[in-house]
Amino acid sequence: MTACLITGASRGIGRAIAVKLSERDDIQNFVLLARSKEGLEETKRLMNPQKRVDIYSVDVTRFEEIQKIVDQVIRDFGSINYLLNVAGYAEPKSLLETTIDNWTQTYLINVHSVFFITREVVKHMKKTGGKILNVASTAGMSSRPGWLAYASSKAAVISMSQTLSDELAEYGIKVYCVSPGRCATELRRILAPDEDQSKIMQPEHVADVVNNLLSENGICLDGQNIVIRQQQQPSKPTEPSASKPEKKSDDPVSEVKKGITA
Repeated sequence: MTACLITGASRGIGRAIAVKLSERDDIQNFVLLARSKEGLEETKRLMNPQKRVDIYSVDVTRFEEIQKIVDQVIRDFGSINYLLNVAGYAEPKSLLETTIDNWTQTYLINVHSVFFITREVVKHMKKTGGKILNVASTAGMSSRPGWLAYASSKAAVISMSQTLSDELAEYGIKVYCVSPGRCATELRRILAPDEDQSKIMQPEHVADVVNNLLSENGICLDGQNIVIRQQQQPSKPTEPSASKPEKKSDDPVSEVKKGITA
């Protein structure tokens, strides 16, 4: 029985991935983890009703609970064939504003939980092979002033994924990493509260790419950081005015000033 475990599945990208993957014929069982039970129940409602979907309301930093869940999944299904680490946390702060609590919480969720659940799953997955996908961010690829903890934690996920891809290859385990750009999620709303989310990439777009990666089409795309970004559409050029052209000034200094401010 094929089983897929997804963290952060109560909303956003995690929910969209769960819904998309439930449309596939080759995955029969899903295990969804997140803190919000209500959110998980809504995700389950949106998924293919012909699939078995087990939900666990849990904080991914509760490592003893996570270990018990992994063991239970193995008892239920015999294996975990897909692991998707989607859960994330953001509280953007500059260096001088960052507290130890902020730094620790960001790394606990974005890095330590990915390490722990991956380790526990691989103890079993190494017997059967499988696929692991980690969700990082384009914030982990370049400078993000004011996002110190978040950006550096996502850089760690990218590095971890690339290392694990080589380390786990001997077990027939493929490791993928995706770095979405601006995406309409609650986490993005924290990072950019004034942004119009209707004009940026949607979680369903990310889910489509993830689905493709975890299919036979993704055979050559493991071990590298896959950027998922919607390019901004250029604004339409302004139509020439039908009115009479503005009369040029006789003052050459005025003309130079106009050129500077254009």
